[in-house]
Amino acid sequence: MGDCPDETLKWISEEYHDLNGSHFDTLETLPSALQFSQFVRVSRPVLIRDCPVPKAFARWDDEYLARQCGENLISVACTPSGCADAITKGPDDRLYFAEPHVEQMTMKELLHKLSAGDGSNDAEVLYLQSQDGNLHSSNPGVLSEFQSLLTDVPDQLSFATEALGSPPDAVNLWIGDSRSVTSIHSDPYENIYSVIRGSKTFTVFPPTEAWCMEERIYPHAAYHRFGEGSPLELIPSGEDAPPVRWSSILDPTDASSLRPEAHSIHITVSAGESLYLPAGWWHYVRQTEVTIAVNYWYDMESRGTGWVWLNLLRGGASEKEPPPGNEDDELVPSTESHDDEDCYET
Repeated sequence: MGDCPDETLKWISEEYHDLNGSHFDTLETLPSALQFSQFVRVSRPVLIRDCPVPKAFARWDDEYLARQCGENLISVACTPSGCADAITKGPDDRLYFAEPHVEQMTMKELLHKLSAGDGSNDAEVLYLQSQDGNLHSSNPGVLSEFQSLLTDVPDQLSFATEALGSPPDAVNLWIGDSRSVTSIHSDPYENIYSVIRGSKTFTVFPPTEAWCMEERIYPHAAYHRFGEGSPLELIPSGEDAPPVRWSSILDPTDASSLRPEAHSIHITVSAGESLYLPAGWWHYVRQTEVTIAVNYWYDMESRGTGWVWLNLLRGGASEKEPPPGNEDDELVPSTESHDDEDCYET
């Protein structure tokens, strides 16, 4: 990033913080469409002490989920220590953007393994995080792995659909334990995230501090298992795989890892509560015990200045790509295709 845009972005973030501070709004009940449209316009996080999926909140204990899902197989992400969809050191001591291995199992098996493995450093980390509408999808060709749970979760939220003028792109189910941690990233979605069980703590930063996220270009890798019962191995994807642009900050809850201009906001969402996280906000997420959540992704409005503004704040006005994450890497164009909402990190 050149000197001029760097100074400009610093000024923008300082001005934004001076005007808005580090607070977030709290609402006791679900908003009306008019209220929600005002929240979207202001683009600030809102903790909502209400749950838009009351059937799920009332019913979803382990016994109910196992009975409803039966022997149906679901896709579960697996890593050796919870480090996937994040920057990870490979066996060659180079840094990679690592994606998880995916295995099929029943809901009963997943819940049993999570209950047995939570807090253990020996067991592999399992996280149901298949995303892209694993409950409901705007793509008619996507068939949900959770057909028996669909009646418990509406395919849209009336207040959000009315306010935004379209249904959600995706409705997702997330199930993991305390070892599943979301690495810092941002998404092009208006996100309404409801916790059914457990709690999640979001560490968030406004889009105006995107330049503080220290993005780098990393080679791609993925975990593989080469035989039943064998350990997972992180395998580089090779030169044909596009590199990935990702934040190099491993733990933004550690203030020493951040630029002094970065101002974190910490929001804990407990069972029965929801968080509205506006499009473009950077977020890092930890959870307690076995946690179950449902979220609604509404695509951000690409008309007008919103999309251009977010790209500018990430340094889009610069002619240079972010630097490579490994000193010996050649600087190559990155891909912008990785917009994973939830992911792991150490």
